[in-house]
Amino acid sequence: MNKYLRRMSILLVFVLLISLIGCSGKGETKTIKIATKPMTEQFILGEMIALLIEADTDITVEMTKGVGGGTSNIHPAIIKGDFDLYPEYTGTAWSFVLKEKGIPDDETLYKELTKKYESEYNLKWVGLYGFNNTYGLVVRKEIADKYNIKTYSDLAKYSKDLVFGAEYDFFEREDGFNALTKTYGLDFKKTVDLDIGLKYNAINSKEIDVMNIFTTDGQLAISDVTVLVDDKDFYQTYYCGTVVRMDALEKYPELEAVLMKMDNIITDSEMSALNNKVEADGMNEKNLAREFLIEKGLLEK
Repeated sequence: MNKYLRRMSILLVFVLLISLIGCSGKGETKTIKIATKPMTEQFILGEMIALLIEADTDITVEMTKGVGGGTSNIHPAIIKGDFDLYPEYTGTAWSFVLKEKGIPDDETLYKELTKKYESEYNLKWVGLYGFNNTYGLVVRKEIADKYNIKTYSDLAKYSKDLVFGAEYDFFEREDGFNALTKTYGLDFKKTVDLDIGLKYNAINSKEIDVMNIFTTDGQLAISDVTVLVDDKDFYQTYYCGTVVRMDALEKYPELEAVLMKMDNIITDSEMSALNNKVEADGMNEKNLAREFLIEKGLLEK
């Protein structure tokens, strides 16, 4: 009887060892957690990143879209480890996260920004997508063509005959209407407060001649306007790129090369067109992201 029990005990231990070896052979599931801000272009970018990661690696992506509060909630969460990466803007990182006051040239800003993110937060910027979603001005195309208006300084020469429209907040912001007009010597015939959702209707119907915009607004792609050059660099730049936890890059060294495929692949006008396809045409963000990456040769059909 004792001999039988010993045999059963040995057999049980053997079975347990085999089970443990089997489990360890399967390994831990590789997972990357992506967050995005509550913006159309962030949804599209998140899908692009996820598609590339899952196509080129054996890493599974968990996506959290539209985190309320954007940077104010995502940045603390990524430091804690709730997320591994997210798309961020250089201007937001510099002024809001790092709380820097002066705005150096783009090259210096990015160099200092990346250095501080690594040393202070253990976060790394991996590439910039290429587009700059900053504030801007547009003028109706027929007016721009008639007077050859290409820059904000050009606009100043003819502003006394033009109507300017913007949402209420723009007239109140520190870097808004008053600072802008003072910098460029703009003096409009009339200004109009507009609901942010009605601005494009107003300029397309010729109720206004000039208005403020974001340079990747979806409706820019279908509006008959000219985006002017900020020739005195009044507005801070907001180039978008991927912010990643450095321990995620150490854990999955294959990740950085994949993320760098997003480097400099999207222009302002392309991002605007992509936003419009979602907002106006109702395209699915993931399908649109896949189409774009295939077009760029980064995904197979």
